[in-house]
Amino acid sequence: MKKLLTAAVVISMGFALAGCPKKPAVKENPSAGTQVPAGDGSSGTTGADTSPQTGAATPFADSGSASAAAAAFSGKIIYFDYDKIEIKPEYAGIVTEAARNLVAHPGWRVRLEGNTDERGTREYNIGLGERRAQAVRRALMLAGAGDGQLTTVSYGEERPAVEGEEEAAFAKNRRVELVALP
Repeated sequence: MKKLLTAAVVISMGFALAGCPKKPAVKENPSAGTQVPAGDGSSGTTGADTSPQTGAATPFADSGSASAAAAAFSGKIIYFDYDKIEIKPEYAGIVTEAARNLVAHPGWRVRLEGNTDERGTREYNIGLGERRAQAVRRALMLAGAGDGQLTTVSYGEERPAVEGEEEAAFAKNRRVELVALP
């Protein structure tokens, strides 16, 4: 009887402990210019990027690597549906090719720049751009890219690719751009 009572107490304590809710992690929406963890221990930046965007190749340790990396990622853009972070099937080839290049060249690094259209608040769009960049990051890592090769930044609605308030302009602004880094 004593063993049965002890077992009942142990089981009750187990249920009580298992039923205790854990304190949820509080995650605030980042503001422009703040450092945001990438969700995997590395960090990415959110908000305005202070590096110049000239469209020219970013300098690398050696010029052959610079031109090869710039060429590999030049014009690589993944577009998203309104208020979505799912990568559409038609962009799977871009993810696969980018990951293959990163696996073949472990010294290459890429910045994933998340963008949104102008609908929504500035804060919401910064968060949405970050979630889009993180979705591409996860897809690249699942395809073999290294964690240290990828950084993310969200510009939200701050850097539109196309000006305008019609759906065609909005569609071009909902994107993640892959940019080669030094």
